[in-house]
Order: sequence, then C-alpha cells, then structure tokens
Amino acid sequence: QVLLVESGGGLEPAGGSLRLSCAASGRAFTDLSMGWFRQALGEGREFVAAIGRSGSTTFLADSVKGRSTISRDNAGNTVALQINSLRPEDTAVYYCAATDAEHCSNYGCYRIADYRNWGQGTRVTVSS
Repeated sequence: QVLLVESGGGLEPAGGSLRLSCAASGRAFTDLSMGWFRQALGEGREFVAAIGRSGSTTFLADSVKGRSTISRDNAGNTVALQINSLRPEDTAVYYCAATDAEHCSNYGCYRIADYRNWGQGTRVTVSS
C-alpha cells in the first residue's frame, strides 16, 4: 500500500508562487509514476501534472503550462509541484497520486482512473 502525504498548501496572493510536496512510502518510489490533480469547490477533479519514474518525462495541463514545473527526488521519495504567477482560478485542493502502470511513465497519464493511490490533499487558496 502506497501512502502519499502532501504538504505546502496555504493562502497565497495572486501573482505569487507556491511549491507543493508529496512524500511517498510503502513501495519503491522508482516503481511509481506520479501525478498532481486539483479539485476546486463544486468542480470535478482535474489533471495538473505528471512525471515518469525517472523524472525525465513530465507532462503539464494547459492551465498551468508555462508557469509550472513538476519534479521528483527519487532518493528522498518525494515529488514536487511548483506553480508561479498564481491566479485565483488555481484555488483548489491539490492531490498527489501514484501509479505503477508502465505506460504512464513514458506517455503520461491524465485520467483519475489511471492512478491507484491518492493523498488526502492540501488546500491552496489564491487571493485576488
């Protein structure tokens, strides 16, 4: 069983930056491709970013492309999401997710159903 714990959420001003982190345990981290999703109040959960097992392949949603990066530290079993130039529409609960599906590492997985393990989420509020 993979345990995922997110951290780094909070209240940020529009135009600012945030860095979310997710710590994984319970499985060899290099077996896992990792993803970030978010869910705004009253909305469905949406894909934000994904990273393959080695960290050499990354995928970003159009909504954050150009102002975000996803990275991982395989020695430390963590994955991070950095979002710059924050907008009020970035306000959401952000979830870390993990999958051991082979194709996700090379091609990226964007669907909720592709991920087997989820964190509890960390709330991000961007003030205008």
